[in-house]
Amino acid sequence: MPRFASIATPGLTPQPRARMNPGMVFAVCLFLLAPMTPKRGHKPPPPAPSDYKPVTVYDAARNPAQDLQDAMREAARTKRRILLEVGGDWCVWCNIMDGLFESHPGLQNLRDSRYVRVKINFGKDNPNEEFLSHYSRIAQYPHFFVLDSQGKLLESRDTGAFEHGRTYNSKKLAAFLKKWAPRAK
Repeated sequence: MPRFASIATPGLTPQPRARMNPGMVFAVCLFLLAPMTPKRGHKPPPPAPSDYKPVTVYDAARNPAQDLQDAMREAARTKRRILLEVGGDWCVWCNIMDGLFESHPGLQNLRDSRYVRVKINFGKDNPNEEFLSHYSRIAQYPHFFVLDSQGKLLESRDTGAFEHGRTYNSKKLAAFLKKWAPRAK
């Protein structure tokens, strides 16, 4: 009997069955499954741009509660923390802090890449007492509050700890920002 026996059907000639090479089958399976496997080291795409504008000036006319709500949405969207900077244009040390960030682009990038920044005005024209009553008492300005993306207070920091002579110590400030930044996942 021939190796490829089949049931005889009148009028048809039996054809031998084709044998598949096991290596070829394996290669075809790999080719078909390759698009389904995640790439190593592949990072998810960055979040889509938003219309959020950080609050970068002390403005007595702003509504800090609304600014915080907007910052919370942005922080959740971008997986950052919130940095409330309480002070005013009248505050010499607030202006020195602004100058430090402007003169240290790496420090500014660290802050802006890991935090959603919100300046909260405190002054005679508007002390924002109602808003600030939800946080610890502030002894001097500027003052930092670090919040998570849900608005939970994580840290209250008097910036006097960063002072160095008539300016701020950029390394101490960078260490603070790194310490309270969200953990990489």
